[in-house]
Amino acid sequence: MEGGEAAGGPGRPLSDAELAGLAKEELVRRLRQEEAEKLAALVQRGRLMQEVNRQLQGHLGEIRELKQVNRRLQDENRELRDLCCFLDHERQKGRRVAREWQLFGAHASRAVRDELAGCWQKLAQLEGRQDELLRENLALKELCLALEEEWGPRPAAGAGAGAASASAAAAAAAAAGGGGGGGGGGAEAEAGAEPGGGPGGPGPDGPGGPGPELGLPPCGARDVGDGSSSTGSVGSPDQLHLACSPDD
Repeated sequence: MEGGEAAGGPGRPLSDAELAGLAKEELVRRLRQEEAEKLAALVQRGRLMQEVNRQLQGHLGEIRELKQVNRRLQDENRELRDLCCFLDHERQKGRRVAREWQLFGAHASRAVRDELAGCWQKLAQLEGRQDELLRENLALKELCLALEEEWGPRPAAGAGAGAASASAAAAAAAAAGGGGGGGGGGAEAEAGAEPGGGPGGPGPDGPGGPGPELGLPPCGARDVGDGSSSTGSVGSPDQLHLACSPDD
């Protein structure tokens, strides 16, 4: 039996004839050995399966975590896409507003330029009108000065002519009145002629009667007939009628 075992070897499978030639105890031992090997292989396989299952559980957990991360990244991607769409919409709106503001600025600058040109034109017209008014004012001033130089000395000449006429009338009254009454008549004539044509008296149309411009003698004092006048009373043939009347 030992020779058969040596011939067969421990790792070589035995044929049926060899198994039939073995003893019962050897067969049992071989059977127990095979069962132990099978059991060890099963245990090893179980351990390997447990390890594989444990690795699968780990991989499943990682896959679950990756799914969560992927879901979170998808949510973030969706938010970023919405944000990009919103920003693009705002950018388009900003471009439209900028274009509208550019057009408005161009139109406003054109309107302001036209209005400024009109204002400059009106200002130039006003300056020209001002220069024209200044020239007219200077011309009027020169005309006024010329008129003042031309008509200024005439009142003094008129006053001198009035004084000469008054002196001539007083001399005529003195000659007509005679000796005693001549002195009083001359004084009255001088008193009556002085307000009308004297240098300090009223103008040509004053109380003394018409001025020398009309060529009329000044009016003298009228006797009221109370006997106070040296020329006699009213109705006296020797009275000199010097009072002004409409018929003179």
